[in-house]
Amino acid sequence: METDNVLAFYHTRPYYPVHIVTIPKRHISSLITLEERDNPLLIELIDVVKKIAIQVVSEHGACKMITNLWEYQDSKHLHFHVVFGQPLTKS
Repeated sequence: METDNVLAFYHTRPYYPVHIVTIPKRHISSLITLEERDNPLLIELIDVVKKIAIQVVSEHGACKMITNLWEYQDSKHLHFHVVFGQPLTKS
């Protein structure tokens, strides 16, 4: 899914059977670095996450929305994961 300001895509190295990442196209390093001027972008981002979550729930019955901060944040760009299922084992 894509809008003028937001992109959602399947994770390139998924940790779950369904693993979709949603990002703003403009760089924002983290949820906690958002500024008041970013509010319209955040609303658009959450709207895309909501649409993806609705789709995953309709197909699978449930989902999680995850975001990580600072040391837990591998990618230093604001993003939300919409996931379903048990974590995949990595070998």
